[in-house]
Amino acid sequence: MEVILIQDVDNLGGVNEVVKVKNGYARNFLLPRQLAVENSPSNRKQLEERMKQVRKKEEKMLAEINSVIAKLHEAPVKLGAKTGTSGKIFGSITSLQLSRAIRDQRGYDIDRKKITIPEDVKELGSYKATIDFGNGKSTEVEIEVVAE
Repeated sequence: MEVILIQDVDNLGGVNEVVKVKNGYARNFLLPRQLAVENSPSNRKQLEERMKQVRKKEEKMLAEINSVIAKLHEAPVKLGAKTGTSGKIFGSITSLQLSRAIRDQRGYDIDRKKITIPEDVKELGSYKATIDFGNGKSTEVEIEVVAE
């Protein structure tokens, strides 16, 4: 029997996937727990419509990500830090500080967990950080650390 999965099922498949399973497994486990629906013409039409909506949503999200990337590449993000007399920073620059600076200077709220600062930023100067947007989209952002 072929079924369309409504939810992810371990060792079987993901959402909106059409899989072939044994009749008893479908009737006794998948269908009563509403993990899947039977692969009928009306359910296939609903699946196609859901997939169309998902594609539109992804295209819209990719366009938004591209505009954010373009805005981030316009100029370096400036971060102020307290320094000693030798130009060293008290502490270091973190992804949380960078996230807040991007929100304040560019108007985009980026989750700090998506930001990777490769080396410890402990001195004044220019550095590069990587932002991973998911879906294989990532970009490098230039950071300029200046004294407050």
